[in-house]
Amino acid sequence: MKFTFISVGKKNDSDIEEAVADYTKRIKRYFPVEWKLIPTSDKEKEGESILKILGSGDFIMALDDKGKELDTIELSQFIEKRMSVSDKRIVFVIGGAYGFSDEVYKRANFKWSLSKLTFPHQLVRLILVESLYRAISVIKKEPYHHG
Repeated sequence: MKFTFISVGKKNDSDIEEAVADYTKRIKRYFPVEWKLIPTSDKEKEGESILKILGSGDFIMALDDKGKELDTIELSQFIEKRMSVSDKRIVFVIGGAYGFSDEVYKRANFKWSLSKLTFPHQLVRLILVESLYRAISVIKKEPYHHG
């Protein structure tokens, strides 16, 4: 299985980017990972760019404040389930400031909320990769998560 992260926005805080790179590197010990950044535009153009990256067999997790919240154990179980059904790629999509186009919402297999709070896009990237690394540590029975 491979993790692909698609994020609308740009890099502008080197400290956050360094932390994102660190957790991405940690995840890469277990799964191939790639990041795709989409330039900020209007919702429809962002949606078109996102859809061009998606493959027909991808499992799409749209990060959305109206999505389902998962704790670390639930996320680890969710990932294990996706592994057992042989998903080739899980794609995590972080939309623009105004959310996703209707087409992206329709294409999403799961809508996931990291929190009911609103965060800047770069911080969402960091929370996402740290949360995934923590969930993977649960799956691998490693001591990172002290649940």
